[in-house]
Amino acid sequence: MEFSTAWDDELRSLVDELCRFETTAGDEAAAQRWLADTLEDWGFETYRWEADAEALAEHPSFPDDPAELETANRPSVGGVLEFSDPDAGKTLVLNGHVDVVPPGNGWKGDPFEPRWRDSDADETGDTLTALGATDMKSGLAACVFAARHLASLEPAFDGRLVVESVVGEEEGGIGAAAAALENPYPFSRDAAIVAEPTQCRPVIATEGSLMKRLRLEGRSAHAATRWHGESVLPPFERIRRAFDDLETERGERVTHPLYEEFPIPWPVCVGRVEAGNWASSVPDELTAELRIGVAPGETVDEVEREFEQRLSDIVAEDPFFDSNPPEFERFSIQFEPAETDADEPVVRAVQEAMETMDLTETEPRGATYGADSRHYVHAGIPTVLFGPGDIQQAHFPEESIEWDEVLTASETIAGAARAFLAD
Repeated sequence: MEFSTAWDDELRSLVDELCRFETTAGDEAAAQRWLADTLEDWGFETYRWEADAEALAEHPSFPDDPAELETANRPSVGGVLEFSDPDAGKTLVLNGHVDVVPPGNGWKGDPFEPRWRDSDADETGDTLTALGATDMKSGLAACVFAARHLASLEPAFDGRLVVESVVGEEEGGIGAAAAALENPYPFSRDAAIVAEPTQCRPVIATEGSLMKRLRLEGRSAHAATRWHGESVLPPFERIRRAFDDLETERGERVTHPLYEEFPIPWPVCVGRVEAGNWASSVPDELTAELRIGVAPGETVDEVEREFEQRLSDIVAEDPFFDSNPPEFERFSIQFEPAETDADEPVVRAVQEAMETMDLTETEPRGATYGADSRHYVHAGIPTVLFGPGDIQQAHFPEESIEWDEVLTASETIAGAARAFLAD
């Protein structure tokens, strides 16, 4: 029986129900309890874990103060299916995150009320619109049904599948980092597939990111005599241009074969700027927050030193900073880059399954975003990203996914799992 015939209705129902849970940061518990119960009803053995804030504070991705990490009542769930003699075979993790970002402006309906449609306005529909539809509840559900499909075939090989639903990916990977730091299972893990939205293409390299906060101080004055003040805007603009120049230099100097397609491989984004406090006063203080791309093969520390040195060069050249030295410090979450070798068996298994499904774009790719895959890679677990949907839909109003792609991804993941475990 074809996958779509066997599982379409149940898969659709699971995604629909998952999208109805408002799983923004810290509010994942209800969805996780429901999913764990559902997995148990379907024959999975389930494991649950919560991250230890003190352990995460020792991790380079997270803030040093455990009080800044919200981990309580945020369970991650792993569902296990075993085949023949599981300890004699390999273990493959199929991973997805259940958390979503808060809904922004631009939604035409309730972000947590899934809408199904097609070109003929058929009420069952072929496109799903909901917060998390792409990022990444459809991918998570695809992992569940990939495992169920493989188990239904009664495969004659050893090993096990683990389907993970983790929390806090949008906050640096709280659930995945905990799973990588302290294995929650009584067995080792040999490889992982993370079903992020990759348009059903294999991604083996993810970019890192450095989060920095810049603070400048000047001197206020009345707008009518602004020449008596020292505005923070011109020195900030000099710093911003210097960082733009460094972004261009790094794009030419730091190369990677999987990132040649991107016009800006290691982007620098000044995502937030706040300056001044009154329209009739010279702005005497400014805070800017930046996200700086880190290439696979680099470290966050190395890139941080580059930008700190460029800032030091600007400070040395500009007399404004003689009495107004800037502050430039880390904040929030840091993402180390990660890369899995293209020759790893899990990568070849995904490619083999893609070929079986007549998916032609099997060449491994790189991504300019970070993902939970890095935690597994850094723990020595080769990991590939492969899932339905387009990352451009993520964090976007009216987030949508084509249902045929979800079915294709789930069947392909099942094929990849079979190829990996049977090898």
